[in-house]
Amino acid sequence: MPTVFSANHSSILVDGDPVEGVQALAFRVVTEREDIRSIGTDERIDVSFGLRTVSGEVTVRSTAIVFDDKLATRTGFSMVADLKKGQGADDPKRSYAFDDCFVETKHFALGASGTAETTYVFTATRVREE
Repeated sequence: MPTVFSANHSSILVDGDPVEGVQALAFRVVTEREDIRSIGTDERIDVSFGLRTVSGEVTVRSTAIVFDDKLATRTGFSMVADLKKGQGADDPKRSYAFDDCFVETKHFALGASGTAETTYVFTATRVREE
């Protein structure tokens, strides 16, 4: 049976400080790959792996000053996403630690619903699951 984590009980920390108003977190890890070809056939014989990159997005209600400051000053930071199923001590937990992050872009939107949302796109050197 899968573990379903609750956004209401989860949190994101930037340099150890909580980020208020987080609506969504999404990230992906991509590893460069090159096929090693076999001579005389149309099949590969092996695979060579290269650079691994981490990119993601954090969407917050209104704005997050900490991300705005990191974007403006082009400074790095660490980020931890603590995922929780509930508030109980025995409830399942998972943590993702993002190292050497930088905010690359910012997307701001104010819709007819009247609530602003800002999406911050970031990169990281690595992500560790704890």
